[in-house]
Amino acid sequence: MMFGQTPVTHVGVDPFNPPNPDVWPATMAPVQQILREGLDLGPVTVFVGENGSGKSTLVEGIAMAYGVNSEGGSTGAMHHSRTTESDLHSGLKLTRNPGSSKYGYFLRAETMHGFFTYLADNPSMGRPDSDYHGMSHGESFLELILNRFRGGGLWILDEPESALSFSGCLSLLSVLTQLVDGGDSQVILSTHSPMLASLPGADIYEVGPWGLRPNVWEDLELVRNWRSFMDAPQRFLKYI
Repeated sequence: MMFGQTPVTHVGVDPFNPPNPDVWPATMAPVQQILREGLDLGPVTVFVGENGSGKSTLVEGIAMAYGVNSEGGSTGAMHHSRTTESDLHSGLKLTRNPGSSKYGYFLRAETMHGFFTYLADNPSMGRPDSDYHGMSHGESFLELILNRFRGGGLWILDEPESALSFSGCLSLLSVLTQLVDGGDSQVILSTHSPMLASLPGADIYEVGPWGLRPNVWEDLELVRNWRSFMDAPQRFLKYI
């Protein structure tokens, strides 16, 4: 895998506007750790963890600090429905690579329906977009990625596996790997999928009450749990 000028090298606290440590989301352990220590970003960063651990809060904050729309889309997208995001982005400072691409794109499965409507009402460069509403959830998600994820930039995805089948996840892995191999793209991903967490070259962090814990794919709790279930599902099913 060839690594070049990725857009962002570090995320940390904005010294001129630090978040209130007593107000959510700064009270969450992973956010506290980034505000305290910062986090170096390589070409691929993957966050895994339980629901409510802070994965989505982190990727959303980084996306908004980069200037990407909180509900999905590229830098400059104006789609907005209901304010649910935190103000974490206002307290973050991103260190950028001089000369790297300033383009970014954020995809989050939970806001895709409204985002597709925004794209239909605001065709790019006056040209009609694909009929995303006429496709299945997974088909539309992959079609958008194939249409928009091109060239250099920062590509941020929040739990995209919720829209994708097994083969769809493989297709997404292929697209993201090709982008990063180009040398001027960077991926930040939160996921519950062991398949997507296996993205080549990724720095993987387990997110939880301990903060951010770097780990290798083979030793992730996520991977161990899925292996145990696949080996003997009856051991788990008898408890539900």
